Amino acid sequence: MCRHIAYACLCALLLSTPTTAEPLHLAGDSWPPFTDQRLPYNGLAIDLVTTALSRAGFASEYQEVPWARAMEGLQHDRYDIIAAAWYAPDRAVFGQFSEPYFTNTIRFIRKKGSPAEFKQLSDLQPYSIAVVRGYTYAPAFDGDASLKKHPVTSFASAARMLALGRVELTLEDEMVAQHAFNGELRDVRDELEFLPKPLSESPLHILLRRSHPQHQQIIDGFNQAIRAMQADGTYQTILKRHAND
Repeated sequence: MCRHIAYACLCALLLSTPTTAEPLHLAGDSWPPFTDQRLPYNGLAIDLVTTALSRAGFASEYQEVPWARAMEGLQHDRYDIIAAAWYAPDRAVFGQFSEPYFTNTIRFIRKKGSPAEFKQLSDLQPYSIAVVRGYTYAPAFDGDASLKKHPVTSFASAARMLALGRVELTLEDEMVAQHAFNGELRDVRDELEFLPKPLSESPLHILLRRSHPQHQQIIDGFNQAIRAMQADGTYQTILKRHAND
């Protein structure tokens, strides 16, 4: 009798635990300190995301590819999750966003001595602005076709164009830009400066393909795990171990 009860409890436990036939395929571009295979745990965002997924019962593996390829791959089922994405309505058509698990502060950057200022979008009209192709920054900025935006492949390219005077502004998450200025852009960091007013505070999400058969279960599990990590201190511990990335 006891054996039957134990067997029934084991079956119930197994049925209630999320499982996937294979690990979830995460994708992202090189966006340090959030996503980068050269950093410990593949960066802050990947550490948070994979920890939360694991706690929700889902194994995962991360692949770093150019942003456009990651987005295209999500739409064609080659990847399951974009690990670090800002909300955009067109992305919500084919992907489901999680609740935010971080917030990015997006700031404009100018060359020192430049008169470029930003208090409202109309202030940007005179200036050429380098933007990373395929990125979203803020709905009003992204949708303003009157602004002179110059698509580039990376923030590093944008910053170097700015230092050379080929554009008058660029923009990026403050932590991402500061990481680059302390590393690959060290040679131009003293020539550039942040504008004081942020363009936006952009919530960071995972973006899961809607075609995944467990998409709602995965999103619900991830959201619950992030909240639990924030409550029990795991979230703060992960932030601290990436403080110097």
